[in-house]
Amino acid sequence: MAESLLSVRDVHTSFPIRSALLHRKVGAVRAVAGVSFELTAGRTLGIVGESGSGKTTLARTIIGLERPESGSVHFAGRDLLALSGEALRQTRREIQMIFQDPYASLNPRLTVEQIISEAWRVHPGVLARDRWAAEVKDLLARVGLNPDHAGRYPHQFSGGQRQRVGIARALALRPRLVICDEAVSALDVSVQAQVLNLLVDLQADLGLTYLFIAHDLAVVRHLCDEVAVMYLGKVVETGTRDQIFTAPAHPYTQALLSAVPVARPWAAPPRQEIILEGDIPSPVSPPSGCRFRTRCWKAQPRCASEEPALVDRVGNHPAACHYAELPSEVPA
Repeated sequence: MAESLLSVRDVHTSFPIRSALLHRKVGAVRAVAGVSFELTAGRTLGIVGESGSGKTTLARTIIGLERPESGSVHFAGRDLLALSGEALRQTRREIQMIFQDPYASLNPRLTVEQIISEAWRVHPGVLARDRWAAEVKDLLARVGLNPDHAGRYPHQFSGGQRQRVGIARALALRPRLVICDEAVSALDVSVQAQVLNLLVDLQADLGLTYLFIAHDLAVVRHLCDEVAVMYLGKVVETGTRDQIFTAPAHPYTQALLSAVPVARPWAAPPRQEIILEGDIPSPVSPPSGCRFRTRCWKAQPRCASEEPALVDRVGNHPAACHYAELPSEVPA
């Protein structure tokens, strides 16, 4: 059986809302509400959903930047929430993150060499000091940058080149898991393709495991082995790439896929266009029962009183919908 590198179980993460006068807690933003999944070593799991669905908060919870209210996060058999001190430092070396904005995630006052070697200063013992300069050049060459540009500052690079610097920084500690938080969404389409191909090559060469967060389903289809669809803090459907893209069972997943642009629409088979009404509800006061029911065209009274479980439905993969069904074909 393949090794489960990352195991997330029933994670809840909220942010308190405090009054302006006495600074007392008057509510909470329930950003992540009971998310569970498994990520196998060497594979890529895509987390998709609209803005506000809790994708980034989930990533920050896994890496330790946010503290969950409940649940568990196990990495390589170790409970990340129970670790502290040196044990936590050692484990964090194996989990790195590539951030969304290549302009904001790099210190403008440091050279590329200083940015990458900072990881070795924080984690002494990973690499001998006399090998830092050579290793920086090797990392830059690996991500497709000129090693001779190690002395340049971030403002001297393009957006795509800055993201490659961010990838090199993430690889400096030789991680096993890399969390990509909208890693290509801020880049031009042509540059996106280059960075995605780079990530694929690095995974093959280094045996990396990716948790890939995105809202672009075309990108997810290109890169990911498994997909989890999030809506308002919950996972509403999971499955392999083929299951999600060829047999989506949840209405929300079907709506997302219907919005994906088609490269040659005149040659593609006709498909049903689904337009969702209204905005995503507030995570401060989510709807009762099924959280998607306020925008769902299949909603029934049962949806308001009973929360659907994430269990196998049609299409042989889990979906959280009482009335899950495969999308109907549109007559030509």
